[in-house]
Amino acid sequence: MNATIASLFVYPVKSCRGIALATARLTERGIAHDREWLIVDEGGRFITQREVPRLALLVPALSAAALELAAPGLPRLAIPLDHAGARRDVTVWRDTVPAIDQGDVVAAALSAWIGRTARLARFDPAVRRNCNPEFAGPGGAHHSFADGYPVLVVSEASLADLNSRLATPLPIDRFRPNLLLAGIDAYDEDHIDELTIGGATLKLVKPCTRCQITTTDQSTAKVGIDPLPTLAIYRYNAALEGVTFGMNAIVSAGAGTSMAVGDAVTYSLNF
Repeated sequence: MNATIASLFVYPVKSCRGIALATARLTERGIAHDREWLIVDEGGRFITQREVPRLALLVPALSAAALELAAPGLPRLAIPLDHAGARRDVTVWRDTVPAIDQGDVVAAALSAWIGRTARLARFDPAVRRNCNPEFAGPGGAHHSFADGYPVLVVSEASLADLNSRLATPLPIDRFRPNLLLAGIDAYDEDHIDELTIGGATLKLVKPCTRCQITTTDQSTAKVGIDPLPTLAIYRYNAALEGVTFGMNAIVSAGAGTSMAVGDAVTYSLNF
């Protein structure tokens, strides 16, 4: 069966604004630079929109030389991609891994803007942070600072179905996918084993359970209620003890290849 890539997104700094892409390079850890940087507290534990919704207003940009950060009231920050900072341990959920600190100037600016002590860390490419083999299998799939898996896949039809149930439709940025698919029916992604895109293969391994970040308007940082109560009516997964929307995927083949909006996607359904 056939679909197409409707949109591609990368989120360079975990829990901050995403960037829409025309093309993307795929790595073993997902789209290049996805969740490669992480904001942490004084103890090295990750900070997300769950505790600090205004991270939605922090807008990253990538150039060939630097990661740039901008937000209302934040001095423009440019962190060279070749920055060689001190190593520090950081914690994402249950994983503690060494990362590369991005320096005191950035830390001071972020701390003042967030209103609490914060530092920026970059994922160390020499580190392997493995996905849960219970879902990803024993092949050694790994990722950077994403919650659990390197790629998140959602379909346009699933979003349209959800929005038909809401008083106010929501944009796709509430759900922070990497790949938005066109040409499949609502929630067919739940039943896809693999996506083939050119020379790349993505294996869909686990439904994505949804948290309160989906209730935060990514353009204003205002926290609302939907979509979680609506999803709970028809998308509750008892085994995962949460509502699900979209599928987590791992990179089975094709690291180093590129994909683009409009690319053909082939798949088969397993009901």
